[in-house]
Amino acid sequence: MKKTKVAALMLAGAALFESGVLFAQATAQASGTDKDIQLLRQDVRSQKKQIVAANMQLTDAEAQKFWPVYDQYTADMKKLGDTRVALIKQYAQNYDTLTDAQANDLMQKWGTLEESVAQLRLKYIPNFEKVVSAKKTALFFQIDRRLSLIIDLQLASAIPLVQP
Repeated sequence: MKKTKVAALMLAGAALFESGVLFAQATAQASGTDKDIQLLRQDVRSQKKQIVAANMQLTDAEAQKFWPVYDQYTADMKKLGDTRVALIKQYAQNYDTLTDAQANDLMQKWGTLEESVAQLRLKYIPNFEKVVSAKKTALFFQIDRRLSLIIDLQLASAIPLVQP
């Protein structure tokens, strides 16, 4: 049973990985429209929810309480994702003419964004623990973090490095 879930997670992760590639290409190259980016992000969020559902083993009672918290967490995380997209667009638009001041500004904003993501996760730990056990909360955040890392890896590999 566990092997099946791991395989499903890997398959879904691969699909998510592909969505990450498309998302990264659309944003890093500034070739996609805002609507295209929105659709890709929506698809990634949908896939993440499916992966979480497949791996959490929630009872009906837990699921009834868990999903509203998850949806609020996702909505809050989406706001931070909007900031991320804006920063990537800003970098893409200025890539060829990036000044030291612009590079510093982007680094500061990216660092602040990373802190905000960590703070949001910490904020939601007690919210999830109110509706599921601490172990299931830990499992959720492990899944969430792993999926975020897959997306981060794809973005990082698709975004060109700053040219000194």
